[in-house]
Amino acid sequence: MVMNLLESLSPLERKVLKALKDHKKIREIEASTKLSETEILRSLQFLENKNIVKLNKKEKEIILLDENGLKYAKNKLPERIFLESIKTPLTLDEIKKKTNLDDNELRISLGVLKGKMAINVSDKISLTDQGKKLIEKEMYEELFLHKLSQGGLTIQELGDHEKYALQELKKRRNIIKIEKIKDIDIELTIIGRELADKNLDTNLIEVLNPEMLRSGSWKNKKFRRYDINSSLPKIYGGKRHFVNESKNYIKKIWLDMGFKEMQGPLVQPCFWNFDALFVPQDHPAREMQDTFFVEGKADLKEKELISRVKATHENGWTTKSKGWGYRWNLSEAQKLVLRTHTTVLSARTLANLKESDLPAKFFAVGKVFRNETIDWKHLFELTQVEGIVIDKEANLRNLVGYLKEFFGKMGFDKIRVRPSFYPYTEPSADVEAYNPVKKEWIELGGSGIFRPEVTKALLGFECPVLAWGLGLERTIMNYYQLKDIRDLYKNDLKQLKEIKSFIK
Repeated sequence: MVMNLLESLSPLERKVLKALKDHKKIREIEASTKLSETEILRSLQFLENKNIVKLNKKEKEIILLDENGLKYAKNKLPERIFLESIKTPLTLDEIKKKTNLDDNELRISLGVLKGKMAINVSDKISLTDQGKKLIEKEMYEELFLHKLSQGGLTIQELGDHEKYALQELKKRRNIIKIEKIKDIDIELTIIGRELADKNLDTNLIEVLNPEMLRSGSWKNKKFRRYDINSSLPKIYGGKRHFVNESKNYIKKIWLDMGFKEMQGPLVQPCFWNFDALFVPQDHPAREMQDTFFVEGKADLKEKELISRVKATHENGWTTKSKGWGYRWNLSEAQKLVLRTHTTVLSARTLANLKESDLPAKFFAVGKVFRNETIDWKHLFELTQVEGIVIDKEANLRNLVGYLKEFFGKMGFDKIRVRPSFYPYTEPSADVEAYNPVKKEWIELGGSGIFRPEVTKALLGFECPVLAWGLGLERTIMNYYQLKDIRDLYKNDLKQLKEIKSFIK
């Protein structure tokens, strides 16, 4: 087994393993083997996977010289220059002129030397007996700087005097800095120690090339053994965000069912977002607490359509409806909002259709915005899946068929459609799917047949229009086994790497 393992090692692994007999630090191995740090780390990872070494990764703090520290280590600390300038008493101005220290360095020097009882301060500044002794020997701070100039130190390596110097110098600007670095302790396992004693200079062939086959020289060569069962680090390749994967899958379902995609701007006039869908201008959904309004007003040029919508709201126009019975206001319809649903795209699409275009089927998958309080099941920015079918023969049975076909392709086994109410569809229905884990029915979206007040005003003629709007986030949460809707969009790198692809 040991020999098989030895013959499976790459040239880099053998080189690093050989160095590990005498060296246990990355820098030492780097100097011994002349390999780069990246090559060594990669080899160590493979050796660990083969149970040849044990790696103990830890983070430690290293004390290094900062900008001013490098300067003072090379020259002198300001307090040393100050101290040596007053072998005879001098005024502060005389010291400044003699030493060329700036005001900040003078202030620091005064504080440090007074703290060390090295100076007397009166009209002139003079040395104390303690100060005269300090001239003859280095201060702890100076000794510490000189030691740091030879290389970084860990706090664990410091003696008592060095710890004192560290605390003093930390109070001053840009003299020292503390950086966190990752360190690795390398330990040979029992197998590793046995392998390290073997001949690691064996020349094993890595690749069988055409020339060796032609000449037959491969017969006299020894090849590196490959272990296809060896454990390797998992590689995470780049991929689409899983929500975008699901969007693309949903789009493909509708395209395969013969639908055409609708697209449009996120900012829409209230006319298209509300009025064209027969939502009255005093409806609560049009208030600030439910909708995001945008500064500015739309230039509505569809005069004939506006006239039909206005009449439908006021008296029902020719739809056999009474309308809402109020005075419709163009200025209110011109206000801009972030679209609250993708049904606005359906309204725009219907307004551009001619009778000769029928039958027709359209879908949209797009962002919508609601002024919601964010919690485990609500977002203020979400994705809606929209669909419409315009066909003079369309009926409620067709609507149920389209929805069951779609959700079946989405992986839901049990679907039910229940009567409900929505402002611009009649009849209306909720779409629910059975959750086998929670053992309950969950609502996925709303559907129905557009009211005549919507279709006749937009199309100019009467025709059944099947419609549905579904929340994408709620639809896919069960597939990803997420309990909080916010988890779909959080920046969790582990989740993004490991979450399964959207495949049904």
